[in-house]
Amino acid sequence: MDTSSKAMNDNTLARLHDRARLAIVVVTYNSAEVIGGLLDSLPLGLAGLADTEIVVVDNNSRDASVNIAASHPVGVRIIQTGRNAGYAAAINAAAASIDDERHLLILNPDIRLQPDCALTLVSRLQDPAVGLVVPQLLHEDESLSHSLRKEPSLITAWSDSLLGTGFAGRLGVGEIVKDERLYRAGGTIDWASGAALAISAGTRKTVGVWDETFFLYSEEVDYMERVRRCGLKVVYEPAARAVHIGGEYHANTGLSALMTSNRIHYYGRHHGAAATFLFRLGIITGEVMRFGLGPGHRAALSAALRPYIEYRAALQR
Repeated sequence: MDTSSKAMNDNTLARLHDRARLAIVVVTYNSAEVIGGLLDSLPLGLAGLADTEIVVVDNNSRDASVNIAASHPVGVRIIQTGRNAGYAAAINAAAASIDDERHLLILNPDIRLQPDCALTLVSRLQDPAVGLVVPQLLHEDESLSHSLRKEPSLITAWSDSLLGTGFAGRLGVGEIVKDERLYRAGGTIDWASGAALAISAGTRKTVGVWDETFFLYSEEVDYMERVRRCGLKVVYEPAARAVHIGGEYHANTGLSALMTSNRIHYYGRHHGAAATFLFRLGIITGEVMRFGLGPGHRAALSAALRPYIEYRAALQR
Protein backbone atom coordinates (compact mmCIF):
# COMPACT_ATOMS: atom_id res chain seq x y z
CA MET A 1 0.00 0.00 0.00
CA ASP A 2 1.44 3.40 -0.97
CA THR A 3 1.67 6.29 1.51
CA SER A 4 -1.39 8.16 0.22
CA SER A 5 -3.56 5.01 0.26
CA LYS A 6 -2.42 4.17 3.78
CA ALA A 7 -3.22 7.69 4.96
CA MET A 8 -6.67 7.50 3.38
CA ASN A 9 -7.33 4.13 5.02
CA ASP A 10 -6.16 5.44 8.40
CA ASN A 11 -8.46 8.45 8.05
CA THR A 12 -11.41 6.19 7.19
CA LEU A 13 -10.76 4.00 10.24
CA ALA A 14 -10.47 7.08 12.46
CA ARG A 15 -13.84 8.34 11.24
CA LEU A 16 -15.37 4.92 11.85
CA HIS A 17 -14.00 4.88 15.38
CA ASP A 18 -15.62 8.23 16.10
CA ARG A 19 -18.90 7.91 14.20
CA ALA A 20 -19.88 4.29 13.55
CA ARG A 21 -22.63 3.05 15.84
CA LEU A 22 -22.99 -0.71 16.08
CA ALA A 23 -25.28 -3.03 18.02
CA ILE A 24 -24.33 -6.68 18.41
CA VAL A 25 -27.34 -9.02 18.52
CA VAL A 26 -26.99 -12.57 19.86
CA VAL A 27 -29.89 -15.03 20.06
CA THR A 28 -29.60 -17.72 22.73
CA TYR A 29 -31.55 -20.92 23.31
CA ASN A 30 -29.91 -23.30 25.77
CA SER A 31 -26.56 -21.83 24.73
CA ALA A 32 -24.72 -22.01 28.06
CA GLU A 33 -21.90 -24.11 26.63
CA VAL A 34 -20.97 -21.54 23.99
CA ILE A 35 -22.20 -18.05 24.89
CA GLY A 36 -19.32 -17.33 27.27
CA GLY A 37 -16.74 -17.95 24.55
CA LEU A 38 -18.47 -15.53 22.19
CA LEU A 39 -18.62 -12.79 24.81
CA ASP A 40 -14.95 -13.42 25.65
CA SER A 41 -14.06 -12.75 21.99
CA LEU A 42 -15.89 -9.43 21.73
CA PRO A 43 -13.32 -7.01 23.21
CA LEU A 44 -10.80 -7.84 20.46
CA GLY A 45 -13.47 -8.49 17.84
CA LEU A 46 -14.98 -5.02 18.39
CA ALA A 47 -11.65 -3.22 18.69
CA GLY A 48 -11.55 0.14 16.92
CA LEU A 49 -15.26 0.89 17.41
CA ALA A 50 -16.06 3.33 20.19
CA ASP A 51 -19.88 3.20 20.22
CA THR A 52 -21.17 -0.35 20.58
CA GLU A 53 -23.87 -2.09 22.54
CA ILE A 54 -24.42 -5.82 23.05
CA VAL A 55 -27.93 -7.28 23.17
CA VAL A 56 -28.61 -10.91 24.01
CA VAL A 57 -32.12 -12.14 23.23
CA ASP A 58 -32.99 -15.34 25.05
CA ASN A 59 -35.68 -17.70 23.75
CA ASN A 60 -36.66 -19.16 27.13
CA SER A 61 -33.48 -21.15 27.77
CA ARG A 62 -33.70 -23.84 30.43
CA ASP A 63 -29.97 -23.67 31.19
CA ALA A 64 -27.66 -20.93 32.51
CA SER A 65 -27.49 -18.93 29.25
CA VAL A 66 -29.05 -15.78 30.72
CA ASN A 67 -27.00 -15.86 33.92
CA ILE A 68 -23.74 -16.29 32.00
CA ALA A 69 -24.56 -13.40 29.66
CA ALA A 70 -25.83 -11.10 32.41
CA SER A 71 -22.75 -11.60 34.59
CA HIS A 72 -20.16 -11.29 31.83
CA PRO A 73 -17.82 -8.29 32.24
CA VAL A 74 -18.23 -7.22 28.60
CA GLY A 75 -21.60 -5.70 29.56
CA VAL A 76 -24.79 -7.09 28.02
CA ARG A 77 -28.40 -5.96 27.79
CA ILE A 78 -30.75 -8.94 28.10
CA ILE A 79 -34.12 -9.34 26.38
CA GLN A 80 -36.16 -12.39 27.40
CA THR A 81 -38.89 -13.42 24.97
CA GLY A 82 -40.48 -15.79 27.50
CA ARG A 83 -40.95 -18.47 24.84
CA ASN A 84 -39.09 -20.30 22.11
CA ALA A 85 -39.94 -17.57 19.62
CA GLY A 86 -37.53 -18.60 16.87
CA TYR A 87 -34.43 -16.96 15.47
CA ALA A 88 -36.09 -14.35 13.25
CA ALA A 89 -38.54 -13.28 15.96
CA ALA A 90 -35.68 -12.84 18.44
CA ILE A 91 -33.74 -10.69 15.97
CA ASN A 92 -36.83 -8.57 15.43
CA ALA A 93 -37.29 -8.16 19.19
CA ALA A 94 -33.72 -6.94 19.51
CA ALA A 95 -33.91 -4.64 16.48
CA ALA A 96 -37.10 -3.02 17.78
CA SER A 97 -35.22 -2.01 20.93
CA ILE A 98 -32.18 -0.60 19.10
CA ASP A 99 -31.87 2.90 17.63
CA ASP A 100 -32.52 2.58 13.88
CA GLU A 101 -29.41 4.62 13.14
CA ARG A 102 -27.23 1.78 14.38
CA HIS A 103 -25.76 -0.92 12.18
CA LEU A 104 -26.43 -4.46 13.39
CA LEU A 105 -23.94 -7.29 13.77
CA ILE A 106 -25.93 -10.49 14.23
CA LEU A 107 -23.97 -13.40 15.72
CA ASN A 108 -24.74 -16.98 16.67
CA PRO A 109 -23.62 -17.74 20.23
CA ASP A 110 -21.11 -20.28 18.87
CA ILE A 111 -19.22 -17.60 16.91
CA ARG A 112 -15.80 -16.39 18.05
CA LEU A 113 -14.80 -13.05 16.51
CA GLN A 114 -11.17 -12.62 15.56
CA PRO A 115 -9.44 -9.25 16.15
CA ASP A 116 -10.87 -6.26 14.24
CA CYS A 117 -13.59 -8.38 12.61
CA ALA A 118 -16.40 -5.93 13.37
CA LEU A 119 -14.44 -2.86 12.28
CA THR A 120 -13.65 -4.51 8.94
CA LEU A 121 -17.30 -5.40 8.37
CA VAL A 122 -18.54 -1.93 9.32
CA SER A 123 -15.98 -0.34 7.00
CA ARG A 124 -17.60 -2.17 4.07
CA LEU A 125 -21.00 -0.85 5.10
CA GLN A 126 -19.81 2.70 4.45
CA ASP A 127 -20.40 1.99 0.75
CA PRO A 128 -24.08 2.95 0.19
CA ALA A 129 -24.38 0.22 -2.44
CA VAL A 130 -23.59 -2.46 0.17
CA GLY A 131 -26.50 -3.57 2.31
CA LEU A 132 -25.12 -6.57 4.15
CA VAL A 133 -21.65 -8.01 4.75
CA VAL A 134 -20.56 -11.44 5.96
CA PRO A 135 -17.11 -12.40 7.23
CA GLN A 136 -14.91 -15.34 6.39
CA LEU A 137 -15.94 -18.22 8.65
CA LEU A 138 -13.42 -20.72 9.94
CA HIS A 139 -13.79 -24.11 11.60
CA GLU A 140 -12.43 -24.61 15.11
CA ASP A 141 -9.11 -25.78 13.65
CA GLU A 142 -9.12 -22.48 11.67
CA SER A 143 -9.54 -24.23 8.32
CA LEU A 144 -11.85 -22.48 5.87
CA SER A 145 -15.58 -23.05 6.17
CA HIS A 146 -17.35 -22.98 2.79
CA SER A 147 -20.09 -20.68 4.07
CA LEU A 148 -21.16 -19.07 0.78
CA ARG A 149 -24.23 -20.20 -1.12
CA LYS A 150 -26.06 -19.78 -4.42
CA GLU A 151 -29.72 -18.93 -4.63
CA PRO A 152 -31.65 -22.24 -4.42
CA SER A 153 -32.72 -23.56 -7.82
CA LEU A 154 -33.74 -26.80 -9.51
CA ILE A 155 -30.18 -27.14 -10.78
CA THR A 156 -28.64 -26.79 -7.32
CA ALA A 157 -31.21 -29.06 -5.65
CA TRP A 158 -30.86 -31.90 -8.16
CA SER A 159 -27.09 -31.52 -8.44
CA ASP A 160 -26.67 -31.73 -4.67
CA SER A 161 -28.98 -34.73 -4.51
CA LEU A 162 -27.48 -36.76 -7.34
CA LEU A 163 -23.81 -35.77 -7.03
CA GLY A 164 -23.52 -34.92 -3.33
CA THR A 165 -23.01 -31.40 -2.01
CA GLY A 166 -19.21 -31.61 -2.00
CA PHE A 167 -18.78 -32.77 -5.59
CA ALA A 168 -21.60 -30.55 -6.89
CA GLY A 169 -19.98 -27.56 -5.18
CA ARG A 170 -16.59 -28.29 -6.75
CA LEU A 171 -18.25 -28.49 -10.18
CA GLY A 172 -19.99 -25.15 -9.56
CA VAL A 173 -23.51 -26.56 -9.92
CA GLY A 174 -24.46 -27.08 -6.26
CA GLU A 175 -25.79 -24.63 -3.69
CA ILE A 176 -22.54 -24.55 -1.70
CA VAL A 177 -19.96 -22.25 -3.29
CA LYS A 178 -16.48 -23.74 -3.41
CA ASP A 179 -14.75 -21.21 -5.65
CA GLU A 180 -11.47 -20.71 -3.77
CA ARG A 181 -10.76 -17.47 -5.65
CA LEU A 182 -13.92 -15.92 -4.22
CA TYR A 183 -13.01 -17.06 -0.72
CA ARG A 184 -9.59 -15.42 -1.09
CA ALA A 185 -10.60 -12.17 -2.80
CA GLY A 186 -14.17 -11.61 -1.58
CA GLY A 187 -16.97 -10.10 -3.61
CA THR A 188 -20.72 -9.98 -4.21
CA ILE A 189 -22.65 -13.15 -3.36
CA ASP A 190 -26.22 -14.47 -3.29
CA TRP A 191 -26.28 -15.47 0.36
CA ALA A 192 -24.17 -17.01 3.10
CA SER A 193 -24.47 -18.67 6.47
CA GLY A 194 -26.38 -16.43 8.85
CA ALA A 195 -24.06 -17.28 11.75
CA ALA A 196 -22.40 -13.87 11.46
CA LEU A 197 -23.58 -10.93 9.37
CA ALA A 198 -23.54 -7.14 9.48
CA ILE A 199 -26.48 -5.05 8.29
CA SER A 200 -26.28 -1.33 7.63
CA ALA A 201 -28.68 1.08 9.34
CA GLY A 202 -30.00 2.08 5.92
CA THR A 203 -30.70 -1.53 5.00
CA ARG A 204 -32.65 -2.03 8.20
CA LYS A 205 -34.98 0.79 7.18
CA THR A 206 -35.27 -0.30 3.56
CA VAL A 207 -35.71 -4.07 3.95
CA GLY A 208 -37.69 -4.14 7.18
CA VAL A 209 -38.10 -6.93 9.70
CA TRP A 210 -37.06 -10.56 9.40
CA ASP A 211 -39.74 -13.05 8.31
CA GLU A 212 -40.81 -14.92 11.43
CA THR A 213 -42.64 -17.66 9.51
CA PHE A 214 -39.31 -19.42 9.02
CA PHE A 215 -38.79 -19.85 12.78
CA LEU A 216 -35.29 -21.29 12.26
CA TYR A 217 -33.26 -21.91 9.05
CA SER A 218 -33.72 -20.17 5.68
CA GLU A 219 -34.59 -16.87 7.38
CA GLU A 220 -31.18 -15.57 6.30
CA VAL A 221 -31.77 -16.78 2.72
CA ASP A 222 -35.03 -14.86 2.68
CA TYR A 223 -33.53 -11.72 4.23
CA MET A 224 -30.55 -11.60 1.86
CA GLU A 225 -32.83 -12.14 -1.15
CA ARG A 226 -34.85 -9.14 0.00
CA VAL A 227 -31.65 -7.10 0.40
CA ARG A 228 -30.72 -7.91 -3.20
CA ARG A 229 -34.25 -7.21 -4.42
CA CYS A 230 -33.95 -3.71 -2.94
CA GLY A 231 -30.94 -3.11 -5.19
CA LEU A 232 -28.32 -3.51 -2.47
CA LYS A 233 -25.32 -5.82 -2.50
CA VAL A 234 -24.64 -8.77 -0.24
CA VAL A 235 -20.86 -8.89 0.14
CA TYR A 236 -18.35 -11.45 1.41
CA GLU A 237 -15.35 -9.86 3.15
CA PRO A 238 -12.49 -12.34 3.81
CA ALA A 239 -10.43 -9.79 5.75
CA ALA A 240 -13.02 -10.06 8.54
CA ARG A 241 -12.69 -13.44 10.19
CA ALA A 242 -14.64 -15.44 12.75
CA VAL A 243 -14.58 -19.01 14.02
CA HIS A 244 -17.89 -20.88 13.87
CA ILE A 245 -18.31 -24.01 15.96
CA GLY A 246 -21.69 -24.97 14.49
CA GLY A 247 -22.99 -28.30 13.26
CA GLU A 248 -25.81 -29.04 15.74
CA TYR A 249 -28.34 -29.86 13.04
CA HIS A 250 -26.28 -32.87 11.92
CA ALA A 251 -26.95 -34.65 15.21
CA ASN A 252 -30.47 -33.30 15.85
CA THR A 253 -33.18 -34.94 13.78
CA GLY A 254 -35.69 -32.20 14.59
CA LEU A 255 -33.33 -29.54 13.22
CA SER A 256 -32.55 -31.65 10.14
CA ALA A 257 -36.26 -31.90 9.47
CA LEU A 258 -36.89 -28.20 10.00
CA MET A 259 -33.99 -27.22 7.75
CA THR A 260 -35.41 -29.36 4.96
CA SER A 261 -38.95 -28.06 5.42
CA ASN A 262 -37.77 -24.46 5.33
CA ARG A 263 -35.73 -24.99 2.17
CA ILE A 264 -38.92 -26.10 0.42
CA HIS A 265 -40.98 -23.35 2.08
CA TYR A 266 -38.52 -20.69 0.84
CA TYR A 267 -38.30 -22.06 -2.69
CA GLY A 268 -42.09 -22.34 -2.95
CA ARG A 269 -42.48 -18.69 -2.03
CA HIS A 270 -40.61 -17.64 -5.20
CA HIS A 271 -41.69 -20.31 -7.68
CA GLY A 272 -44.84 -21.95 -8.95
CA ALA A 273 -46.36 -25.23 -7.84
CA ALA A 274 -44.79 -27.32 -10.62
CA ALA A 275 -41.25 -26.02 -9.99
CA THR A 276 -41.69 -26.43 -6.23
CA PHE A 277 -42.83 -30.02 -6.74
CA LEU A 278 -39.67 -30.73 -8.75
CA PHE A 279 -37.53 -29.00 -6.10
CA ARG A 280 -39.13 -31.13 -3.37
CA LEU A 281 -38.69 -34.24 -5.51
CA GLY A 282 -35.00 -33.47 -5.91
CA ILE A 283 -34.58 -33.30 -2.13
CA ILE A 284 -36.59 -36.51 -1.66
CA THR A 285 -34.43 -38.30 -4.23
CA GLY A 286 -31.24 -37.27 -2.47
CA GLU A 287 -32.48 -38.30 0.96
CA VAL A 288 -33.71 -41.66 -0.32
CA MET A 289 -30.22 -42.27 -1.76
CA ARG A 290 -28.70 -41.46 1.68
CA PHE A 291 -31.41 -43.05 3.81
CA GLY A 292 -29.01 -45.50 5.43
CA LEU A 293 -26.40 -42.88 6.36
CA GLY A 294 -28.06 -41.81 9.59
CA PRO A 295 -31.18 -40.54 11.35
CA GLY A 296 -30.66 -36.99 10.09
CA HIS A 297 -31.23 -38.07 6.49
CA ARG A 298 -34.28 -40.08 7.48
CA ALA A 299 -35.71 -37.08 9.33
CA ALA A 300 -35.01 -34.86 6.30
CA LEU A 301 -36.81 -37.32 4.04
CA SER A 302 -39.79 -37.40 6.35
CA ALA A 303 -39.87 -33.60 6.40
CA ALA A 304 -39.78 -33.40 2.61
CA LEU A 305 -42.81 -35.66 2.53
CA ARG A 306 -44.83 -33.67 5.10
CA PRO A 307 -46.27 -30.15 5.22
CA TYR A 308 -43.91 -27.49 6.53
CA ILE A 309 -46.28 -26.27 9.22
CA GLU A 310 -46.21 -29.56 11.15
CA TYR A 311 -42.51 -29.22 11.92
CA ARG A 312 -42.74 -25.56 12.85
CA ALA A 313 -45.61 -26.23 15.24
CA ALA A 314 -43.80 -29.19 16.78
CA LEU A 315 -40.65 -27.18 17.47
CA GLN A 316 -42.60 -24.36 19.10
CA ARG A 317 -44.18 -26.70 21.65
